[in-house]
Amino acid sequence: MTDHFQLLRSLEALLFAANEPQTPAVLARSLPEGADVGVLLEELAGLYGNRGVALTRIGEAYCFRTAPDLAHLFSREQTQQKKLTRAAVESLAIIAYHQPVTRAEIEEIRGVALSKGTLDTLLEAGWIQPRGRREVPGRPVTWGTTDAFLSHFGLESLNALPGVEELKAAGLLDTRPAVTALSERGLLAPLQGGEGALPPSVEEAAEAEEAEPLADDFGEALLEEEQAPAIESEAEPSGNEMASGEPGEDTDPDAGEDDEDQARTAAAPADEP
Repeated sequence: MTDHFQLLRSLEALLFAANEPQTPAVLARSLPEGADVGVLLEELAGLYGNRGVALTRIGEAYCFRTAPDLAHLFSREQTQQKKLTRAAVESLAIIAYHQPVTRAEIEEIRGVALSKGTLDTLLEAGWIQPRGRREVPGRPVTWGTTDAFLSHFGLESLNALPGVEELKAAGLLDTRPAVTALSERGLLAPLQGGEGALPPSVEEAAEAEEAEPLADDFGEALLEEEQAPAIESEAEPSGNEMASGEPGEDTDPDAGEDDEDQARTAAAPADEP
């Protein structure tokens, strides 16, 4: 084995083991002193000219790469399954049951704004398509389902879509109050005391009223405050009392006349028979 052939084998091994292209200066550090790396690289490139792996020059560096005419052997086609988001599923259901429908109508039914990629995802899947424009100001695009939508879900026509009663029977519609359903899903704090229970503050107030009955004198303080002005007005002396100088005593003008009549009757002699 000659030294030249040994140099070729060493250069081939260095390029094969390198994880990135190598420059001649870097390769010369691993070869014996005096080796002409340029000549060795040209000779090695000629040896790999008709093989599946070729010596390729990238800038000032060299590396082994797959032959360009064999690139088709490494191409692979894969079908990537994309899971629809909740917004896409809801939008698809709205389009299926309300078509033709505009983007603004979808947002109004859902109650939230529709992201830009939602309709693009359904359009890319081939389940929806434009159905024209609504003859209103702005002429918005209307959307409807396609035959691919019917084929994917096994429907003969749109009339085969399940109705409200069928969805309820399948458990796809929640007929319970929204507050109860959301609380059981963990989106709201659970209600105390079960379904339809009052808030804690109201329940505590009701329990406190039942536990502590009202006292017998409840409300008398308020009545005394209301009656106090009336009593004070009755205690004020009238004009007649102030004139007589005896406040607080009632004066009756007919009382004196009655006393005089009684005295006259007593003084008169009895009629003789």
